[in-house]
Amino acid sequence: MKNFAFKLAAPLALMGALTACAAEPPVVISAPAVDEPAGTEHTATAIFAGGCFWGVQGVFQHVKGVTSAVSGYTGGEARTANYESVEQGDTGHAESVKITYDPTQISYGKLLQVFFSVAHDPTTLNRQGPDRGTQYRSAIFPQTASQRAVAEKYIAQLDASHAFKKPLVTRIETDKKFYTAESYHQNYLTLHPNDPYIVYNDLPKVANLKRISPDLYRADAVLLRNTL
Repeated sequence: MKNFAFKLAAPLALMGALTACAAEPPVVISAPAVDEPAGTEHTATAIFAGGCFWGVQGVFQHVKGVTSAVSGYTGGEARTANYESVEQGDTGHAESVKITYDPTQISYGKLLQVFFSVAHDPTTLNRQGPDRGTQYRSAIFPQTASQRAVAEKYIAQLDASHAFKKPLVTRIETDKKFYTAESYHQNYLTLHPNDPYIVYNDLPKVANLKRISPDLYRADAVLLRNTL
């Protein structure tokens, strides 16, 4: 379980401990062999969970073709879709990010490629960096049958290629509703770039996106303006 107060103001004396939990190096992986065809619609939705939503949101806010990335909770009931409840680890929710994107600019498969290679480590069960619990699980919440098929085939492709040193533990969970998180969780990476947790765990992910996928990287983050 993460300690929110600790994340907001980690003492300098604990920086060494945070460094030990810093973001894992990115894994360069091939694009999905099976992807959704280029669409004519300009709006689609993807929902991913990969540890603390601050970093996942921050990464996708820098991806070209993404028009919005919102932190929230997915997997449980409406009554427990709040930070205090989810952090207990028994609500069924995962900290997740709802991504709105333009399929004419970026495909669902490309979003998955970013998710697996940069946004989190898909081989750690119910854990990302210093955060532990089922609320930090690696999960995909497909919004269509097509998305589910692409995700299933991509996971099989990555496992067969041995791109990662361990098998992927990412779950595919269908028919789960997304609930938007509290306003203080939105745009957190951009608003708190000096927070030690962000410095050591999340800013490296954005830098890795720029380094290994420069064609997908955008310098200016797509922010939720109504939360600023």
